[in-house]
Amino acid sequence: MTPQKIKEVIEIYQTRFEKLGIEKTDYPHEKIIDSNNGILYHCYGMTDKMLKFLEQGRVEKTFRWLGFIQGCLWTSGLYSLEEIKNHNKTTNNT
Repeated sequence: MTPQKIKEVIEIYQTRFEKLGIEKTDYPHEKIIDSNNGILYHCYGMTDKMLKFLEQGRVEKTFRWLGFIQGCLWTSGLYSLEEIKNHNKTTNNT
């Protein structure tokens, strides 16, 4: 995936979080999140940082974070594995 494609995928998820009314939250890493919404809040909070990582050329870190978010989105029931796979596919336009 190119940095531009990664940015497009992040924007798909940001739009979904916004439509769901999810708030951006940065949970401490040692805290156990006890709700599905808490997980999504944390994932949404990660997206702005990921865009900054891309600007800095930190693609590998962005990939790791994207995988984390996609796993959370799948286990939260927001997307199927097929949908997530399709988000990552490069089209002729990207």
